Amino acid sequence: MSGRPSRWLLGGRHYSEAASLALAAPFLILAFVTFILPLGSLLHESLFLPQPTLAHYERALTEPVYLRVMLRTLRIAASVTLLTLLLAWPLAWLMARSSGLRLAILVASVLLPLWTSVLVRTYAWMVLLQKNGVVNQLLIGAGITGEPLRLLYTEGAVVLAMSHVLLPFMVLPIFSALRGIPEDYNRAAQMLGASEWATFREVIFPLSLPGVTSGCLMVFLLALGFFVTPALIGGPQQMMIATLVSQQVREMLDWSFAGALVGVLLAFVLLIAVAFKRAVRLDRFVGSA
Repeated sequence: MSGRPSRWLLGGRHYSEAASLALAAPFLILAFVTFILPLGSLLHESLFLPQPTLAHYERALTEPVYLRVMLRTLRIAASVTLLTLLLAWPLAWLMARSSGLRLAILVASVLLPLWTSVLVRTYAWMVLLQKNGVVNQLLIGAGITGEPLRLLYTEGAVVLAMSHVLLPFMVLPIFSALRGIPEDYNRAAQMLGASEWATFREVIFPLSLPGVTSGCLMVFLLALGFFVTPALIGGPQQMMIATLVSQQVREMLDWSFAGALVGVLLAFVLLIAVAFKRAVRLDRFVGSA
């Protein structure tokens, strides 16, 4: 066969291209109105208002204060990705090897945070980490420290709180990948004399890489644009680029410069996504599914 097929198979039915387009039209219209149009307008202002210029982008990429914010954003996003990966893989492995009530409890524990407001979870971390919060009281009560530690409004607090919020986005892809690995592979490796560590290193972990790479990419990109948690947990001292954009729009009323910051972030996200896809060859995983 040659050429593009005129019909698509979905759920046992054939849909013409016109029917497929009609089914996708509500989503496409919503995406255009709520995302593409506002983003395009903001980028247009950054490039053409008050006149065609790249001065806003030059300012964003050369002034030290904005460079520090961008580097901090990248550092926090990378730290959150690494921490969520370290926490998520063992949990996903336990979920993949569980069944019945235990699996239901584990899945509910992962999904429940998604049903809770990010704002509520962020305020919960503020209660835990504040000067007279639960963590400091436990440390003082255990004799580890004699006075309250400064836990809130630090980069570590931001990383911890963001990791808690974004953990489900790492657990679920890894769980899906691990769930698809036949148990026979593990038994076959042990029958051939492989130790548990060798089985993990040579069989289990490589087969889980599609879920690991998907989860890392998703968490990293979400962390780059996170707003509520860094603004409340980190404060002005740990400002990230999303908070900076909000400040430029709401306080400075500098829409053109805010658009330039968004443009820089968008360009970096696209660059990371393309580089990530080429590095790990996600198209190979998708094509073999």
